[in-house]
Amino acid sequence: MPRPRGFRYEQRGDGTVVISHRERAATTLRGGRAEKFLAEVTGGDAQLVMARWTGAYKFGNERTARSHPRNR
Repeated sequence: MPRPRGFRYEQRGDGTVVISHRERAATTLRGGRAEKFLAEVTGGDAQLVMARWTGAYKFGNERTARSHPRNR
């Protein structure tokens, strides 16, 4: 599975965090969720953390879907 890339986040003055993927806003976090995200993103792989928080990550079924008769 390729590593996620193209994510970036911006922390605003009011505590809001905006996560973007390829220059488009993917999600906005406020309050406790924003604080939780910031704590997690500083401690691990930032791209993977942002992909998980936005829901834009692979679920593991892509390989089996590729071999499905409908997708041939």
